[in-house]
Amino acid sequence: MHQCQAGDGEGGQRDFRFRKSRFPSDPRRNQKPSDDRQRPMTTIRPDRLFEQLHAAYGPQYWWPAKSPFAMMVGAILVQNTAWAGAARAVDRLEDAGFLHPAAIRPLEEETLWELIRPAGYFRVKAKRLRALCTFLQGFDDDLDRLFALETPRLREALLGVNGVGEETADSILCYGAKRAIFVADAYTRRLFHRLHWVEEKAGYGEMQSLVQTRMPGNQAQLGEFHALIVRHGKHHCRAKPVCRECPVSGCPAMRAPPQGLPEASAQ
Repeated sequence: MHQCQAGDGEGGQRDFRFRKSRFPSDPRRNQKPSDDRQRPMTTIRPDRLFEQLHAAYGPQYWWPAKSPFAMMVGAILVQNTAWAGAARAVDRLEDAGFLHPAAIRPLEEETLWELIRPAGYFRVKAKRLRALCTFLQGFDDDLDRLFALETPRLREALLGVNGVGEETADSILCYGAKRAIFVADAYTRRLFHRLHWVEEKAGYGEMQSLVQTRMPGNQAQLGEFHALIVRHGKHHCRAKPVCRECPVSGCPAMRAPPQGLPEASAQ
């Protein structure tokens, strides 16, 4: 006899696979679905994934900023929003002559709100931007002094700034201070989960370590890798994946059955 065993498939769909039972009343028939940790990791490696994405999309020229401080401001303003809105907010600060920590600190609240409004959540982000500028005052607004800190100490200092989490801190480390740090985000989690590298709710450190232990690389390569993953997440690896012409070979999502038609395979 054959027994149909259900497990969690890609995208939260049910994955039905047939296994041969030893006895007609096999007790495994009622066992619970396996979780993501039992799924095998795909054979593709991080370095090969980088090569495939780079071949498909080319260099992304990140971070798009005219100065290290503009990059830091962009890292704050892009939180929970699209880059286009954050970029407009940075441009408005620059056009108004306020793209400097010493210029932002004394700005009236309403003025700063209006300038960064295109980034969304402008009240919250204004507080975070002021916190960053206050932090920089401790270094006399000298980013060379700040970036002279060793990586662990610099990361710890950045994480102490209100509104700066791991992704923002590592973005500043990678693209501002030019450190060999891989930046993980929601696009990273979605892609790595679909590749069976991590669980759906994998932590930030797990995703970062997965890349940095298998692909040490340099700052330029790790920074490019993050940018390519973002590009791929917008074009193919969306919430509802667009697998046609996807450049990532061997991705299990490409072998998933059409929605509503569970896959069945006999062994």
